[in-house]
Amino acid sequence: MATFIMLMNFTQDGVAGIKDAPNRRKQAEDLAEQCGVNITANYLTMGSYDRVGIVEAPDGEAVARFALALGGLGFLSTTTLRAFDSDEAEAIVSSLP
Repeated sequence: MATFIMLMNFTQDGVAGIKDAPNRRKQAEDLAEQCGVNITANYLTMGSYDRVGIVEAPDGEAVARFALALGGLGFLSTTTLRAFDSDEAEAIVSSLP
């Protein structure tokens, strides 16, 4: 499974309805499952992003589906990064010409 970091910001509607966060979390978990994505960590953060999620998926297409479906709820905007662990990074570097 590939690892992805999802950086998220609340929309104006997301902040206005923040007290509904437990229901939104359930919606996100259901969407992730439908898209074949496993949420391994999810944090409320301070700074440039309001939330950070770590997810695993078989490929980028699954995470793209999840990010689009999540954004479609209207509460968050997302920026998604592919993350490579130490072994993956070593394999990439060792395969350089």
